[in-house]
Amino acid sequence: MRISSNAAPVVTPVAVPAAGARVLGPVAVVAGAFTLAQLLLVPPGMGLGWDETVYVSQVSPHAPAAFFSAPRARGVPLLVAPVAVWSSSTALLRVYLAVLSGMGLYFALAAWRGLFPVRVLAVAGALFASLWVTLFYGPQAMPNYWVAVGALGCVGCFLRVRNDPADRAASWGAGAGTALMAWMRPTDTVWVTLPMLVLLVGVREWRRPRLLGAMVVGLGTGAGAWVVEAYAQYGGPARRLADASRVQGGLGWNIAVDDQLRSLVGRTLCRPCTGDMPHPAVIAWWFVLPVLAAIGLAVALRAGRATSTVVPLVCAATAAVPYLFLIGYAAPRFLLPAYALLAIPVADALLSLVTGPGGAWRPVVGAVVVLGVVGHLSVQYAVLERIVERTTASHRDWDRTAAALRRLGVRPPCLLTGDYAIPIAYYVGCSSAHTRGNNANTTRDGILRTAERIPVAALVAPGGGPPEFARGWPAHQVAGFRLHVAPTGARALTGP
Repeated sequence: MRISSNAAPVVTPVAVPAAGARVLGPVAVVAGAFTLAQLLLVPPGMGLGWDETVYVSQVSPHAPAAFFSAPRARGVPLLVAPVAVWSSSTALLRVYLAVLSGMGLYFALAAWRGLFPVRVLAVAGALFASLWVTLFYGPQAMPNYWVAVGALGCVGCFLRVRNDPADRAASWGAGAGTALMAWMRPTDTVWVTLPMLVLLVGVREWRRPRLLGAMVVGLGTGAGAWVVEAYAQYGGPARRLADASRVQGGLGWNIAVDDQLRSLVGRTLCRPCTGDMPHPAVIAWWFVLPVLAAIGLAVALRAGRATSTVVPLVCAATAAVPYLFLIGYAAPRFLLPAYALLAIPVADALLSLVTGPGGAWRPVVGAVVVLGVVGHLSVQYAVLERIVERTTASHRDWDRTAAALRRLGVRPPCLLTGDYAIPIAYYVGCSSAHTRGNNANTTRDGILRTAERIPVAALVAPGGGPPEFARGWPAHQVAGFRLHVAPTGARALTGP
């Protein structure tokens, strides 16, 4: 796409019949199937993960709020609050998030109406929703899926306003998408929206004051809350950004492409990211993705709608930059916004390969595409099954550990420290504390003084050792953990 100062790019919107509900029916079917797949494939009773307990504890009366480190934002606690403030049921929370994530996918795709045929939107939704990482994190109290649907909806509305400056609904839709991203992860929002803001500010033909204002307001809502909290708790925005960089291992030039590849086998957090590369069948789709994106661009150029493809491709690239080149570890969920934005050009490419002109070769190409998609889905399901099984087992161990602590007298109000103290403390209903590391929020003396008043325990994972102040506390073994429970009262200062 060429942008000049003399003429605007030629954009040929796709005609949309008046019966909008009927046109978006396939998208609704995809969104509904996504919700159902989450409920069937990711057990609602799987238990909360480490990060989930941090977010949920901020609003849940079930346990004291866990330490909220600098990189986090308040969007997820707000998202889960309608359920978490009155129920401690993980299953209910999962069902709520699965339904909400299906609705989010529908509205994000609906933002693209008039830009692509509805069949492209439906296939794009199916491609994105069928990734194991999307299915796994859709029903979780985590921010990345919501950044992804916010990005998808924001870019779609941005392009609609580009085509029709009078479309007020799309302007505010772009603002809402930006706000959703900013409440979840403000820094990710900057990377996603950067190309759009550059166009709105720097290229005269793209200037839409109402759209720019809506996006700035949306960014300001989430980022503003983050800045206020930075001054209140972290010593200011600069200090908070520095602390966030430290927690993430120091942001800078780090090629993490190979780390992301290693994580595709189902490693939810690849830190440190060592070991052999996964089987080629597991990572093949990652190499096919840019090829299909390029084909999608070629299809768009031929159809006279390059703008609607170039913008999401560029936004996907900028969204992926920090997680491919600026961070020293990997988690598959980090790239969900990029996958969501790539889904539409990729769907356009696949449909063109199957239904477009191809002469005698078209049946062959179609068969290759169908076989490739089937193989891809099989791999995604296999990875999802393994990770769900592994995650459920680990959360079950946390639950067993929590039950053992209650039997040992560690009941609310109480305090846990040591390995996995944050998630297990939530399971028990305790506070958590650390004297060092990314979640340091107390001192040795602070823990010992607390042990004079309420039950305190130190958790030790296999291969580890207890803190020096807990070495004399009685030890108990359960679910692979060694539990050092402080004697009651003043005896905690000297041991039994």
